[in-house]
Amino acid sequence: MTPITQLYWSRVALGLVAGIVTALIVLFSGGATALYDLSWLLNSITVALLIFFITYYIFRAVYKTKIEKPSKILSTGIGMYFFTWIACFVLSYTALIVLLGIDIIA
Repeated sequence: MTPITQLYWSRVALGLVAGIVTALIVLFSGGATALYDLSWLLNSITVALLIFFITYYIFRAVYKTKIEKPSKILSTGIGMYFFTWIACFVLSYTALIVLLGIDIIA
């Protein structure tokens, strides 16, 4: 597997992890009432960006000599990271609401 392919699939896996982590943060920081406030969305996006940029610096150190252009380290898989994050976030949050039996109707 080439370094670009490894980087791409690592970003997809990190999007999955970030979606689950942000769903847990939203659920346990405000519960179902957090949906009526905009801060849950901003907190989720901030956590997703934080995970992305922390892992960017880690990947930059690992793949510095393996990838020709340093800009490819930042741009490879960024779309799939955020697509996977939002899909996993919605599915995880919904599954947690159902499994825990939280009533979201006010």
